[in-house]
Amino acid sequence: MKTRSCAVAGMFYPKDPSHLGQLLEGFFTRTVPGENALGIVSPHAGYIYSGQIAAHAFSRIPPGFSGTFVVIGPSHHGYLTSVSAVPWETPLGIVDTDTEFVGALDIGIDEPSQEQEHSIEVQMPFIKYRFPRSRVVPVMMGEQDPAHAAAVADKIVAAQRLTKREIRVVASSDFSHYVPEAQAKDGDLYAIEALSTLDVKEFYRRIREKRVTACGYGPISVMVAVCLCLGARKGQLIRYGTSGDVTGDRDQVVGYAAIAVI
Repeated sequence: MKTRSCAVAGMFYPKDPSHLGQLLEGFFTRTVPGENALGIVSPHAGYIYSGQIAAHAFSRIPPGFSGTFVVIGPSHHGYLTSVSAVPWETPLGIVDTDTEFVGALDIGIDEPSQEQEHSIEVQMPFIKYRFPRSRVVPVMMGEQDPAHAAAVADKIVAAQRLTKREIRVVASSDFSHYVPEAQAKDGDLYAIEALSTLDVKEFYRRIREKRVTACGYGPISVMVAVCLCLGARKGQLIRYGTSGDVTGDRDQVVGYAAIAVI
């Protein structure tokens, strides 16, 4: 059976299953309960930098969830929007793909373009560890403009209505990249504030105004649009941090946020 092999195990997160499981357990022990989310924003940097923040995001989905995760990540290699239909390997075991949902989704399948992309892969161990009975639909986004994001959201909603799946949507994104920490916080938190009212148009405007170098603003917008169709009422920033919190270097940081859409 063809699977999507781990591309960044041993770099972004531990390759050893025991080490990885212990690390994830530690992350989730340091989270606190909150309102259940229909969608989340989770970062995709190395776990040493952003793993704890990602756990705060995933902690807003009940661990008993056994439905389908639609995981949307940006392409860092210039590929067009596509989906994967094969199971994904993790050091903790295989994560099955919801092939019926993929079949109902009017987005082309392109396995080779996903082989080296880390934005979706780094979410998979969190899903396998906390939601072992769930399945995934990996969606990699190329174009991230508002019209394309709205079209992708419409396709996900249509597939959900057709399959009647219970879904949760994960937008994989870091925020500002390699700027002084004060600048990162100013721009990131300003853009994130627009998500409290689920205002995608304002989110795009603020991203442009402050020139926020978030890599997954398109996936975030898709996630919010889908959740609005599922009855979401608000967005909530759970935790924000930067790479400087780990490295001590405040001159060139990457911003990370855990956001829940409820």
